[in-house]
Amino acid sequence: MINAVRAASREEVPVLDLAPLTHGQPLEALAAKLDEACRETGFFYIANHGIDPQVLRDVFAATRRYFALPEAERMAHLMHPVYRRGFMPQGINQHPGFVADLKESYEIGVDLPPDDPDVIARLPLHAPNQWPEDLPWLRAAVDAYFGQARALGERMLRLIATALRLDEGFFLPYIRKPMVQMRLFHYPPQPAISPDNAFGVAPHTDYGMFTLLAQDPIGGLELRKRDGEWIAAPFVEDTLVVNIGDLFQRWTNDLYVSNPHRVVNRTGRERYSIPMFFNLDYTTPVTCLPTCRPAGNPPRHEPILSGDYLVSRFRTVQKFRPEDHPATADTPPQPTP
Repeated sequence: MINAVRAASREEVPVLDLAPLTHGQPLEALAAKLDEACRETGFFYIANHGIDPQVLRDVFAATRRYFALPEAERMAHLMHPVYRRGFMPQGINQHPGFVADLKESYEIGVDLPPDDPDVIARLPLHAPNQWPEDLPWLRAAVDAYFGQARALGERMLRLIATALRLDEGFFLPYIRKPMVQMRLFHYPPQPAISPDNAFGVAPHTDYGMFTLLAQDPIGGLELRKRDGEWIAAPFVEDTLVVNIGDLFQRWTNDLYVSNPHRVVNRTGRERYSIPMFFNLDYTTPVTCLPTCRPAGNPPRHEPILSGDYLVSRFRTVQKFRPEDHPATADTPPQPTP
């Protein structure tokens, strides 16, 4: 069984007050704090982020209610293998060297109409959402939170650009049809005695640009420092957790850190969390940023499109295969009326 770890200090995982960003004030001092956090651990909390507390309470209530439904009912909402919308049962995600993650999830993304050209072309991660018609409360709560969290992610792009000494609007042209994915996670209590390679989520790095995480008071998120020590990022009231992903580390020429992290639910209670994986348009060219290649530090990575990189990474951990679920393999998801 994995031993418990100590809580992170505020120096290791700082709390950034986003009031200047939320209220349109100068960003330089806040951007300097974000820059330091991204260089050191790639994790930080954000306060005064602008998301309505009631909207946040409602989405957690809907998440708990959804995962309390019989599993047979939730299996009727099974994720489409190409478009990544819907329910994913426990046992689907497995990182190399670990048992399958001890979690289940429900995933949505930017909701596109079925006649959208990218949906017709079957471009990965572009689709209508799958909303169960008999669960209107799920769509109402999740849509409300998704909209506010997506707007927060777009505001964060201005702050990140400032931290990187770029024009504040540098990333904004690439959010025409962003690949923003959000998951409702349920972690059943992890057995008191379980293999050392069993986790709610096994150690990994996130693949994309950055993640906005809402976690419940149960906690369980742990991250690995650069010296190899694992520390906990506990629940901090009225904050979200932000972490940098691999694609953004690549974009910054490894200046910003995409740190390994994991989830261990040692509490004996049900745990819920809601990460939003904020990514830009599929065709966004990811190449070394001009402010991240000083003399003696040339670009370390070949240019790649944002979407191509993400899709290649998804394939390394997901065991969901279209041939295992033929009813979903060739049928695009349909929008809920």
